[in-house]
Amino acid sequence: MRILITAGGTSEKIDDVRSITNHSSGRLGVAIANAFTSNFATIDYVTTKNAQKPEGENITLHFISDTKDLAETLTHLLTTNRYDAVIHSMAVSDFTPATSLSEAQLQTAFNHLITQSDAKTLSLDELQNWLSELKKQEISDKKISSDTDHLFLVLKKNPKIIHLIKKLQPSTLLVGFKLLVDVSFSELFDVAMKSIKQNSADFILANDLIEVGTTKHHGYLIAKDGSYKEATTKNEIADLIKTTIITATKF
Repeated sequence: MRILITAGGTSEKIDDVRSITNHSSGRLGVAIANAFTSNFATIDYVTTKNAQKPEGENITLHFISDTKDLAETLTHLLTTNRYDAVIHSMAVSDFTPATSLSEAQLQTAFNHLITQSDAKTLSLDELQNWLSELKKQEISDKKISSDTDHLFLVLKKNPKIIHLIKKLQPSTLLVGFKLLVDVSFSELFDVAMKSIKQNSADFILANDLIEVGTTKHHGYLIAKDGSYKEATTKNEIADLIKTTIITATKF
C-alpha cells in the first residue's frame, strides 16, 4: 500500500522576513502516519519545516513552504507515483499576498483611479480592474520598509489544492479535511458534503475548532453517501481513517 499524506500549514510570503500562516501543528498528520506504519505502508509525507514530523524507514518527507510550492510538489508526486489513498490534512491558505503598499503608495494609486473615473462612485468592475492592476506589483524580495504608519496588503485567492488531487489521479481514494469554527453539526455536515461533491473526495474529516485541543479532537469522518463515524482524539481519528481506507481499498 502506498499513501500520500499532507500535514502542517502553508506559509504565504509577505517579504523576506514576514509571512501569513496558520496555527496547524501537524500533530494529527503525525498520528495518521504512525497508524499506517504498522501496516507496512509506504508513505510520502508532505509537510513544512516548522510542523511536527513522523519518523520511520517507510516514510519519505517532502518539505514545502507556500501553496504554490505545495501544488508543484503534489503535481510531481501524483504524476510520478500511484497512490492507494491520499490524506490531505494540511491547512492550506485560502489567500496569498499579491502586493503591499505604504500609505503614500495607496494614496497615489487611489488618486490615479479617481482621475480615470468620471462617476462619483466606483463600480464593482472598476474596483476589480484597479485591484488587478495593483496585483501586478509583485511582493518585495526584501524586507518591506517600516517607514509608514499603516501597511496595506492586497491578497489574491489561491487555487484549491484538494481539487488538484483527483484531477491528477482519479483512481486514488481521497480523504479531505474541513475545519469550521463554532458551528452546528448540521452546518458542519452540509459543508463537508459540499466539499466532497466539489472535489470528488471519498471522505471528509469534518471538525470544529472549539472541539480541538491538546488532548481532545472531536471529528466526523463523513463518506460521500452521507454516512459518518465519530472519533474524539487524534489517535482515534488516525485509526478510523486507517481502518476506513484499508476496508475501502481491500488491503
